[in-house]
Amino acid sequence: MTLNIKSSFKINVTVITNEFIDDYMAAANGEYIKEYLYLMRHEGEEITIPQIADALNHTESDVARAISYWKNAGVLKESISLKPEITPAASETACSGITAEEQPKSKQKPAPSGHRMVYSPEKISGLAGDEDFSQLLYIAQKYMNKVFTQRECEVFAYLYDGLHMPAELLEFVVEYCVQGGHSSIRYIETVAISWHEKGFRTVDDAKSFALTFTKDSFAVMKAFGLNDRKPGDMEKDFIERWFRAYGFARELVIEACNRTLAATHSPSFQYADKILEGWKKAGVRSMEEIRKLDEQYADRIRSGEHKTGKSGDNKQTQSPKGKRGQNQFQNFPQREIDYDALVLKQLTERQ
Repeated sequence: MTLNIKSSFKINVTVITNEFIDDYMAAANGEYIKEYLYLMRHEGEEITIPQIADALNHTESDVARAISYWKNAGVLKESISLKPEITPAASETACSGITAEEQPKSKQKPAPSGHRMVYSPEKISGLAGDEDFSQLLYIAQKYMNKVFTQRECEVFAYLYDGLHMPAELLEFVVEYCVQGGHSSIRYIETVAISWHEKGFRTVDDAKSFALTFTKDSFAVMKAFGLNDRKPGDMEKDFIERWFRAYGFARELVIEACNRTLAATHSPSFQYADKILEGWKKAGVRSMEEIRKLDEQYADRIRSGEHKTGKSGDNKQTQSPKGKRGQNQFQNFPQREIDYDALVLKQLTERQ
């Protein structure tokens, strides 16, 4: 059946080119298409961003992002007059929407120490003239395969302008996180702040840390028999604590992992952390010092100075050939050294 349909509205019309429909419409966000159609309806007229937002029930930042999208796509040109006007000084990213010249004159109060500064759309647009920042947003959006929301623009503005992190380093943060399977803005922000707190100022600093941390992580996962996967976030925290906060060499961390498996028969990061925490409190920095701790505790066992305070001829103390415990499942060799008791004794003796 052939249809020949005509519109019943005999009024002024808005013409949309076939090129837009054929080449641009399918790839665009539906909300962006609404804003484009509304702009075409008012082409040649002076119209403000708040007016568009009210008419379409969108936020002003949504409208600004849509305009930026169509400008970058080559669909809109600067000849369209909008108030606030999108000038060449504005960033051609999803974060643009108001020019630096039209920012409110009153300066925003600095954020309290330890809190993130709040970046309004106007303040973000004030950074639009910064070529490095504009390039950062462009590259980050490409890596994350999305058009940024206001929240994402605020995060990058804070990292770049608030923490003064170099754009090149932030680009590497995004690359590092995305390649690791983490593309959420919250994760990227956490990693960036962590690197900032570590004093990283160059990509080489970050690459050196990432390479070393990867090797350390691989060694720990291998020691625990977890070669088939990467460490989870909580496990990464433990690994970083052992190597960074505690400052242990890889040899000592692997020894703690081995002792954990011998005692618990499972890859317990919490148990290994307990061992390493005890070694740190005892001032242990080498395998030789660990062996001395082992010998000291073995001497205490032989002399009957067990942590229970019972004498060496206590009937409950048995030789390796003695009677097994009542638990029929105790078929594995038990932990020979009580690190908690030993560390406590050493700390007491130092007081």
